Amino acid sequence: MRLVTQVAVVAILAGVGAGAWAYKDQLPFLAKKTATSAATPAVQRTPVETATARTEEVRNQIEAVATTLANEAVTITAKTAGIVRRINFHDGQKVPAGFVLVELDAGESQAKIDEMRSATENARNNLDRANQLLATNNVAKARVDELKSAYAASEARLRAEQAKFGDYMIKAPFAGKVGLRNISLGALIRPGDVVTTLDDTSIIKLDFDVTEADFGTGQVRVGRTVHATGAGIPDRQIEAKVTAIDTRLDPVTRTVRVRAEVQNGDELLKPGMFMNARLVLDRRPNAVIVPEQAILSRGPDQFVYIVRDGVAHMTKVTLGQRMVGKVEIAEGVAAGDNVVTAGLQQVRDKAQVRRASAEPEAPKAPAAQPQASQPQAGQPQPAKPAAG
Repeated sequence: MRLVTQVAVVAILAGVGAGAWAYKDQLPFLAKKTATSAATPAVQRTPVETATARTEEVRNQIEAVATTLANEAVTITAKTAGIVRRINFHDGQKVPAGFVLVELDAGESQAKIDEMRSATENARNNLDRANQLLATNNVAKARVDELKSAYAASEARLRAEQAKFGDYMIKAPFAGKVGLRNISLGALIRPGDVVTTLDDTSIIKLDFDVTEADFGTGQVRVGRTVHATGAGIPDRQIEAKVTAIDTRLDPVTRTVRVRAEVQNGDELLKPGMFMNARLVLDRRPNAVIVPEQAILSRGPDQFVYIVRDGVAHMTKVTLGQRMVGKVEIAEGVAAGDNVVTAGLQQVRDKAQVRRASAEPEAPKAPAAQPQASQPQAGQPQPAKPAAG
């Protein structure tokens, strides 16, 4: 009896197992397990954004604030007190060197010159007569020497008064353009009073400061080109040449003064203008450029991720000139390389990546709705709704 019972139990278990295997697709706990075991694990690619390294001309330059200066500039003042008798210029006039700008009343000085000229002439005549008498020994040699000294002294006083008379004539020391007139006819001016200004603007100087670090590279030299722009000439860019470099650095700012010159034949530039100067050190026409976001700093070194065949390769690079939003790569990247610009924190060396900006995958077709099963023979038909 016990044997029969055991055989029956085994037969029942075998039937249940066979039925479960036959209907495994309809059993949720078996179907899920089977689908999971049959799926192949997909490779996870990190989404990133990339940019292509390109070539363009890069100028290694120094930017500084410059001030324009006249080639020659002076403030015209009086050397002696006097009344203005004549004004020979008008505002903004171009004058040659030595032109008499202002004449002061020099009547008293002229009278002294006439007096001293007469005294000098008399002393010369006395010396001439003494020399004639000395030839016949009718006058002492000491007397001749005395008259010679008197003549020399009188002549010296005449020259001094003539030099003083020249101070009553205010002249232009060089050719240029005068500024605004600050005096009037009949005015009393004293030594140091400003008459006007005089500027030679045929050549304009640009003075700007260069830091000690930039100067120490040895590339700041006479003959370098300077490009300058300013608010006073918004539609123009001038080109000047470095003509002089100061021999000393400022001990406070640690900068050195650099001077460039430009021809100003059209008189477009005025002294005292504010300019933005760029000192061009060298030019590289085929420099490799990448976006600034592609640079990854690790301590003192810089790296980029170069994507080849969907794999990101971490590459050490040497940076060159930095510009707005981009940077030059001196070594490590070639033109045409794709570099990662976004997603750097999630990328690892040799990691597989995909472009985040790639076209999205086509949407999958919706699953077909299961069709109603046809009733089998012998099954009851569904009741049709009664006609209204």
